Amino acid sequence: QVQVVESGGGLVQPGGSLRLSCAASGIIFSIYAINWYRQAPGKQRELVAAITGDGNTNYADSVKGRFTISRDNAKTTVYLQMNSLKPEDTAAYYCNARRFSNNYWGQGTQVTVSS
Repeated sequence: QVQVVESGGGLVQPGGSLRLSCAASGIIFSIYAINWYRQAPGKQRELVAAITGDGNTNYADSVKGRFTISRDNAKTTVYLQMNSLKPEDTAAYYCNARRFSNNYWGQGTQVTVSS
């Protein structure tokens, strides 16, 4: 059974930092691309950051220079380090594990940036 579980969300002040974790099991983790999406109320889900199995990364323009995605294949976990957070980063963040037609989602973790 495949499980994808996000953690690390919470309430943070503008300019603060959070680190999200995405732990996956039931798959050959190292060959899956892992993507972080977010969805704010009333908005479409958007891709925030992605990392391939061999470590290539890609970021949305809105988070470049502030967010860093990384993976630890030994721990079957991907991290999203979020710095200099802005109120517009407030959203539910979802982890997605994808390889060809295999596509698995977590339940999401809420990030709220507010003073």
